[in-house]
Amino acid sequence: MSGISLIISFVIAIVIMIWMISKLKVHPFLALMSISLILAIVAGVDLAKIPGIIGNGFSGIFKSIGIVIIFGALIGTILEKTGAALKLADMVVNCVGQKRPELAMLIMGWVVGIPVFCDSGFVVLNPIREALRKKISANPVGMAVALSGGLYAAHVFIPPTPGPIAAAGALGLGGNLLLVIGMGVVVSIPVLIGVYMFARRIGDEVSISDEEANAIISQSYEDLIKQYGKLPGGFLSVAPIFMPILFMALGSIAKILGISGAFGNLLAFLGNPIMALAIGVVFGILLLADTNKLPAFNDMTNETLKIVGPILFITAAGGVLGQVITSAGFVDYIKENAAVISAAGIFFPFLISAILKTAQGSSTVAIITTASIMGAFNADNSLMMALGLTSEIAAALCVMAIAAGAMCVSHANDSYFWVVTNFSKMTPQQGYRTQTMMTFIMGIVGIASVYILSLVLL
Repeated sequence: MSGISLIISFVIAIVIMIWMISKLKVHPFLALMSISLILAIVAGVDLAKIPGIIGNGFSGIFKSIGIVIIFGALIGTILEKTGAALKLADMVVNCVGQKRPELAMLIMGWVVGIPVFCDSGFVVLNPIREALRKKISANPVGMAVALSGGLYAAHVFIPPTPGPIAAAGALGLGGNLLLVIGMGVVVSIPVLIGVYMFARRIGDEVSISDEEANAIISQSYEDLIKQYGKLPGGFLSVAPIFMPILFMALGSIAKILGISGAFGNLLAFLGNPIMALAIGVVFGILLLADTNKLPAFNDMTNETLKIVGPILFITAAGGVLGQVITSAGFVDYIKENAAVISAAGIFFPFLISAILKTAQGSSTVAIITTASIMGAFNADNSLMMALGLTSEIAAALCVMAIAAGAMCVSHANDSYFWVVTNFSKMTPQQGYRTQTMMTFIMGIVGIASVYILSLVLL
């Protein structure tokens, strides 16, 4: 099969995959694997080669970013269970002040959302939002929107959450997560500004009754902080996040400066994402010891692996789809017609990711699937090459474009939509006006920021 028939079969395969996930409720792992197999057969890939293609695509993802995802998620679990996430939030409140509640919630969510899943982060931080609202009589809807947006921005843009890590690995940046982290911080700033402006405005337009708002407040802000007993110190709360970034930065500096010898090798070793995040886990263990929760470390690890397992398998299945797309000749056809697709440029991965997100609900699945379709920036037979995105900077911008699309939009088929609306005591209709509209704004501001950066950096 060749030419336009390949593209048609690919589009049909993606539509069927979305239908299987969203309507038939087939697990994304099974949907991706079955569609990959069927697409390989329909596209005319040699039957004898298909098992090898599947195996290579599956194992390649585990080899590149599997351990990184596990370590990143484990750090998030430790911060959540030890009260370190609350300590980070408390530090933000003390810094920003309680008189700017939307801003405090926004920054709080963004900081905590870097290591912690946005769903879990909202559940952990929502009591702080409720207690602060009662203490200063702030608008509960505006604070909920700001908290949700801050968590969501960090969740999709900044490793070590699984989505951006998986995208970085699929696009060939698994060894340079520091670049992805830095780009994620830069792109998230205008997105956060957009969220803050929207939260201030929508809080005046959407309201919940005082009776409903007060019903969910069980304790004061001070009592809430005290319920953890003694919160961990500021350094140990920040160290599991900051130390991996520090060592990755040192590794990059050593590479740029050409430092060689034993010291250069040591910096390169410690700056590798796997080792850097392992150091973060070590500081997490110190945090557990400081909070007398070390006996629970085994249970936390088991809990983390249960959460991360499906994500790893979905990521690996996405790698299979990417390998099938490469082997079937899709990229060769696109290269022959590069003038058409290259006009879309950085908007192409954004559109694919946005379609997948809106259709099936999961941002992580949208990010992983889109990144798998794009392929590595340094591979001759990838869509990245066909689009002319052939540098590390271009790949990092593509990760951001995919992440922006994976925000756009959150609605009834997204679990995070229901976490935010239910915990905030909003109706589904109010959720569409707040959460759904906010994620649309975030996606548009995100891709606009990526496009502007591409004009400057590419």
